Amino acid sequence: MNIVEPKEAIDVQEKDFREKADHYEPGSDSDVDSQIDILRAAGIDITKDDPTEPILTLRMWVLGFLFCAVISGLNTLYTLRTPSLTISGPVALLLAHPLGKLWEKTIPNWTVPLGKWSFELSPGPFNTKEHTLIYVMSNLSIYVRLGADVLAEQQMFYGYKAGWGFQILITFSTFLIGFCLAGLFRSVVVVPKELIWPGVLSVTALTTTLHHISQEQVQSRYATWKISRYAFFTLACCISFCWYWFPDFIFPALSYFSFPCWIKPNNRVVNQIFGMSSGMGLLPITFDWSQVSYVGSPLLIPSWAILNVAVSLVFWIWVVATACYYMNVWNTGYLPFQSSKVYDNTGNVYKVKNIVSAASGYKLDVKKYLAYSPVYMPVTYALNMFGLSFATLSALLVWVVLEKRHVMADACRRVPLLVIESLPGRSRAHSQDERGDPDVPLWWYLICCVLALFMAIFAVEWWDVELRWYGVLLACLVALVFYPPLALVYATANLKINIDIFCRIVAGFVFEGKVLANIWFFDIGYVTTIKGLYFAQDMKLAYYCHIPQRKLFLVQFVGMIVGTFSSLGVLNWALKHISGVCTDAAVNGFSCPYSSTHFNTSLIWGAVGPRRYFSNQIGYSALLYFFVIGAVLPIPVHYLSRRYPNSLWKKVHIPLFIGGLNYLPPATGMNYGSWAVVGLTFGWLIRKRLHGWWSKYNFVLSAAMDSSVGIAGVVIFLAIYFTRASEHFSWWGTEVYKI
Repeated sequence: MNIVEPKEAIDVQEKDFREKADHYEPGSDSDVDSQIDILRAAGIDITKDDPTEPILTLRMWVLGFLFCAVISGLNTLYTLRTPSLTISGPVALLLAHPLGKLWEKTIPNWTVPLGKWSFELSPGPFNTKEHTLIYVMSNLSIYVRLGADVLAEQQMFYGYKAGWGFQILITFSTFLIGFCLAGLFRSVVVVPKELIWPGVLSVTALTTTLHHISQEQVQSRYATWKISRYAFFTLACCISFCWYWFPDFIFPALSYFSFPCWIKPNNRVVNQIFGMSSGMGLLPITFDWSQVSYVGSPLLIPSWAILNVAVSLVFWIWVVATACYYMNVWNTGYLPFQSSKVYDNTGNVYKVKNIVSAASGYKLDVKKYLAYSPVYMPVTYALNMFGLSFATLSALLVWVVLEKRHVMADACRRVPLLVIESLPGRSRAHSQDERGDPDVPLWWYLICCVLALFMAIFAVEWWDVELRWYGVLLACLVALVFYPPLALVYATANLKINIDIFCRIVAGFVFEGKVLANIWFFDIGYVTTIKGLYFAQDMKLAYYCHIPQRKLFLVQFVGMIVGTFSSLGVLNWALKHISGVCTDAAVNGFSCPYSSTHFNTSLIWGAVGPRRYFSNQIGYSALLYFFVIGAVLPIPVHYLSRRYPNSLWKKVHIPLFIGGLNYLPPATGMNYGSWAVVGLTFGWLIRKRLHGWWSKYNFVLSAAMDSSVGIAGVVIFLAIYFTRASEHFSWWGTEVYKI
């Protein structure tokens, strides 16, 4: 529903927001003042828009193609690694800036005469709009890794190689479905002023920093922070780059700093409590930013969201899961406390080839399954990936009805107006975005929808991956229903909620015993919604940076094509050339952790199936009660927050409390614990005590850490691990954490 608000209504909202900004006082606790504080700290709207700035320049296209192709490939490579690094957007922003300035200084401003399509080689200074669009194209690299996990799962764990044709069609079609979701719901999840989308704040802060856009000195009660943002960013980036060599290569024990396990390596209880890979991670100490930011930079997440997830970690993992483990619920006491693998009745990793193979058409061999073993799960895997995922589904729907029903109802009421305006010959008076530029018409997204459905249906029908055409349509319907609540949560908390288990269950019933159908139903029904979140986030960034939506549409569409081919090229190379890839013996940790987790889940819901899974003697049917828990919890919280609007109940967010641990496994308690400690230290303590420092440097620090670690990770891999120079480097610091 690309429901565009009337221009007059947008002007009223803009005027109201500006009036409140004029009376803003730092330190105020009101929601409006807090929003203004955050936007100013991120460098948003500190300068007036210049509509004459060139945007779709040759410079932007060349650098955008370059960064999209390179970073898409690197992120695809890193999704196969644990710990998994992400070459985030700030890396592209950082590296694109000197290249853009070099182009500006060295390329003459000649005009290439092509008639109507004439263009200038170097049209003036390298500006923030060009820079932002280069980031948007490179940011597509985050999306492609999601599809790469599923392709790696199919090829390496199930042994089915569909070929390049299938890979291209299914990857690009899931891109387009997510793109359409973001476009259709843009007025609900992008346009509203109260939806900040915290994930873009480091991008705007870094952009204004690199372009030396002036910003008034930030005062605190203690001092005036005089060092410029640019100098601070440079210093932090250099220090972080140099430091990352220690936890990643020289002294890896700094990354897994569980010193109680070093002292008592053979003590079972000590390792269960303090272990960072297979234990509870109860002492979340790490000196590795890639571990801290495993679920996203904690410097960008609001404190209230971090608190909800931190309380969830303590309650569900360190209390409930621990109690279940030591009570041997579901026989979990015989298995690791934390693992992304599933096991058989002997405590060994489940051998899927014993029950599913190419010879059986990738269907469950019931006789072999009964003769072999039921599937057993570690306690955190069962509780979080299944129980809490069930609760998240019902909690999301109830939460939307209670908290966002007016927004959704208003959007539905405006659908007829939008449809009428899309008809030929109708007025386009209101078909403008909030900057007055021509808006993206609805039929653009509808054409993309038709193209995406055609490619997806053709791919699953032509190649025998078991998912039929009606499975594609059903998966798209699931994505359409759950996308709005997922986007509303992500737009406020910068945290994704895990609803993939619903796709698994639906596919498990509709395509029972068909594992390939299960993984592609999951890809189309859930992964597309995650891609849609990133597309919507870039749309919000375009609003902040005064970029017309039609030009953004073109850049995103072209970027999808470039990212698809780059990602698939690197994926196919890695699966053929990296020694031991997708196994525990893989070099430099290329064990495919996400694909392994997806493989275990598709095994349960695709091969074994929900009927057989919940009816076995282990007792996993008790997890179904979490549907009821998720549906009930939002109701008392909603009532209490309305009854006591100034209490802590106003900060309780049930979807985050239940579904905020969606990276666990393969993430561990150490990842979430260290993430929460760092996030609360900066987002609450430093922001309160040193507000001037936080306002000027917090988002810049996040960009510096993300970009420096991403660059250092690439350098270390190519220079040390890929060349095998690390094979003879060994000492206590490289071995002690493995004991």
